[in-house]
Amino acid sequence: MFFGPVPPAQAEGAILAHGVRAGSVSLRKGRKLNAADIAALNDAGIASVVVAKLDANDVAEDDAAHALAKALAGDGIDVAAPFTGRCNLFAKAPGLVRIDAAKIDAINAIDEAITVATLADLALAEPRTMLATVKIIPFAAPRDALEKCLALAANAVTFVPFTPKRAALIQTRLPGTKQSVLDKTEDATRQRLAALGATLETARICDHDAAAIAQELRAVSDCDPILVIGASAVVDRRDAIPAAIEIAGGTVEHFGMPVDPGNLLLVARLDDASVIGLPGCARSPKLNGFDWVLRRHAAGLPIGRDAIARMGVGGLLAEIPRPTPRAGEAQAPKAPKIAAIVLAAGKSSRMAPANKLFVEIDGQTMLSRAITAAKNSQAAQTIVVVGNDASRAKAALPADVAIVENPDFASGLASSVRAGIAQVPEDCDGAVVLLGDMPLVTAAHVDRLIAAFSPIEGRAICVSAFDGKRGNPVLWGHDYFAEILALDGDQGARVVMRKHEDMLCEVPMPDDGVLVDLDTAEALAAFRAARGKFA
Repeated sequence: MFFGPVPPAQAEGAILAHGVRAGSVSLRKGRKLNAADIAALNDAGIASVVVAKLDANDVAEDDAAHALAKALAGDGIDVAAPFTGRCNLFAKAPGLVRIDAAKIDAINAIDEAITVATLADLALAEPRTMLATVKIIPFAAPRDALEKCLALAANAVTFVPFTPKRAALIQTRLPGTKQSVLDKTEDATRQRLAALGATLETARICDHDAAAIAQELRAVSDCDPILVIGASAVVDRRDAIPAAIEIAGGTVEHFGMPVDPGNLLLVARLDDASVIGLPGCARSPKLNGFDWVLRRHAAGLPIGRDAIARMGVGGLLAEIPRPTPRAGEAQAPKAPKIAAIVLAAGKSSRMAPANKLFVEIDGQTMLSRAITAAKNSQAAQTIVVVGNDASRAKAALPADVAIVENPDFASGLASSVRAGIAQVPEDCDGAVVLLGDMPLVTAAHVDRLIAAFSPIEGRAICVSAFDGKRGNPVLWGHDYFAEILALDGDQGARVVMRKHEDMLCEVPMPDDGVLVDLDTAEALAAFRAARGKFA
């Protein structure tokens, strides 16, 4: 890869390595320079720019990052669209991430251009938790180095989802045991299980006596796991709870664990069920060794002697409040939660008497194509704004989209944008706005906007672009919703965009679908003539 200063005349098609601001020229780092950019640089009197030029052995940063991320990702993992040489892996469901540290270390040692960062092995993940990120440091990666990484990547990052479990809880009591303690323990246990997708099927209380505990164990042997916590902690393999397990026909597999708090934990088998003797700290909702064991069980991973013996490194959990697990888990970034808004309320006056939204393109109405793009993307929810011809539009919509009727649709585009933004859930980080008359916009375009979105890195408004021209859709961060809700007339949200150019990012798209809107019969005819397959 060539990297260095060149005169503008030699820079067309190259990647701008350092942003340029001079007069009316404002070009960001990473932009692929086109003929219009070169002309603007010349007009501004700029003598040279620093660029990167790829050669035959280079793989462009986004392509390299995406290829390696896909190779790393196992089942249950979503791979986001790449942007600026970064591609992130996210959990689809609650579970545990498994990291092959030796493979990740080997990949990171191959070439300084290629990096992979992950959560710790067995880190707890919720849906949309980032599990790993691939980052290509320069603008391209050497092809031979990437191929070596790809050869190592399989099963380096895997994910184990939690499976539903039916648990039983047995608590023992002594004459001085308070009912409030038993109630709080049951509540804490129920919450722990619910967080892992499990249910507390039954909760029982008996005397702190081996025979009484054994009777309760046999009564709940169809549950898994069976959780037992004594009024007095287990301090020896011959204590009441391990003795009860053997009386009931079970086998104690291991007692004690190198995790603090949680040392006095016991694991056993009774028929097909796992029995876990809980340490006293399990009465508290704070993180302790029992949480680690319970998570592994919920994910179907072994919880026997070998697994527990390896929990010592990182097992000093004192003073770590729940729900914060060990380092890296609670702080793991999440995929942005983005709503998709499809605007389908316009008067369609320029294509009258036809309503453009119901014109078919390749066997699908334009409205249907826009909704498909939104629903098949990584957007968390699809909101459709209807107005003109609302009954017809509603009848054509799938059941799993949110419908917003805009009675003020005749006043212009701003009213529909406001109506859509007003319905975005408060917990969303932003919303991508799609126009109903752009038939070539796909889920891939939407996903690329979502991948680019990063307010902390100055990308809070993400605009689709092709060959240097801005188009649609546009993704708006939540911070700009209030300004959008204050819009009026037919101005759309462009006025807000102009106010916040410093937080705006043009997201290059692979095709001109983000520029093609069909407002008139003439535009539709020309589109069909030029692109016969869409007739």
